[in-house]
Amino acid sequence: MNVILRRKWFLGFSGILVAASIVCVVVFGFRAGIDLKGGTRWEFSAAGIENEGVLLVAIKEIASKDVLVNRTGGSNFILRFSDISESEHQEYVIELTKRFGPIDEKQFSSIGPAVGMELRKKSIWAVVAVLFGISLYVAWAFRKVSRPIRSWKYGAVTLVSLFHDVAIPAGMLAVLGRFGGVEIDTNFIVALLVVMGFSVHDTIVVFDRIRENILIMKGKQFALSDVINKSIKETMRRSINTSLTLILVLLALIIFGPQTLFYFVLTILVGTVFGTYSSIFVASPLLYVWERAVSKKSA
Repeated sequence: MNVILRRKWFLGFSGILVAASIVCVVVFGFRAGIDLKGGTRWEFSAAGIENEGVLLVAIKEIASKDVLVNRTGGSNFILRFSDISESEHQEYVIELTKRFGPIDEKQFSSIGPAVGMELRKKSIWAVVAVLFGISLYVAWAFRKVSRPIRSWKYGAVTLVSLFHDVAIPAGMLAVLGRFGGVEIDTNFIVALLVVMGFSVHDTIVVFDRIRENILIMKGKQFALSDVINKSIKETMRRSINTSLTLILVLLALIIFGPQTLFYFVLTILVGTVFGTYSSIFVASPLLYVWERAVSKKSA
C-alpha cells in the first residue's frame, strides 16, 4: 500500500473525525463525575431491590434529593448525590433496610466542590503537560537528524498526532454524556494518558525507521516520499500486531470485566485503535506534507 500516494484520503478522514469530535465537545461538553465537580458517591448491594426505578422512588420518598441511580450488575447499585451529610446517609441506610432488607455497603465518599475543581484543573494540566512533554522529548531524540527533516518537526507532528488520538475518544464521551448520561472522572484522564503513551510508542517506531533509512541514503539522491513509504511498510505489520494484542485484552475486559470499568476500557480501546491508525496513516503523511510544502516555498 502506498500510504503517501493516498495521503489526502487518510488525512481527510482524520480531519473530519477530529473536527466532529471538537464540535461535540464544544456543543455537548462533558458530564463531570463527582470527583471532578464535587458530591457524594454511594455504592452498595441489596438483593431485595428489583431495579433502579424502585430504588429511585424509595430515595425520593425518604428525602427529596437530586440523585442519579445506576445498576452495575446483579444487585449492585451506585447512587450519586450533589451532597448529603453523614446523618442523611445513615437515615437512608435505616429506611432502605426496612424496605428492602440488608444492605451491603461497599463505598461511601464525598468530595467538596473546591476539591473537585482543583482535581479538574490538575487533570487538564496533566494532559497538556504530557502532550508537550512527549513532543519535546521526540524533538530531542531526533536531534541528530537535521536533513532533510529538522528534529523539531518530528516533535510538532507528534503533538498533532497525539491531539488526534485524544480528541476522538473525548468526542465519543461527550456524545455518550449527552445522550447516555455517561460521566467522566479521573479514570477518563488516566485513560487518555494511557492512550498517549501507547500511541507515541507506535509513532516513534515509524519515525525511527524513517530516520534510519534517511541515514542509509545519506549522500545519495532520494525521494522523501519513497523513504517514508518504505519505512511505513517496514513497520506496519509490527504496529498492527502489537496493537492487536492490546485490543484483544481490552475487548475481553469490555465483555467479561466489571461494569464500573466499561467506559474506562472503552476509552482506551477507541484511543488505541485511532492511535494505531494515526501512527501509520496520519503522522508520517503529515510529516511528508509539511516538508513538501516547505520545500516548494523555498524553491
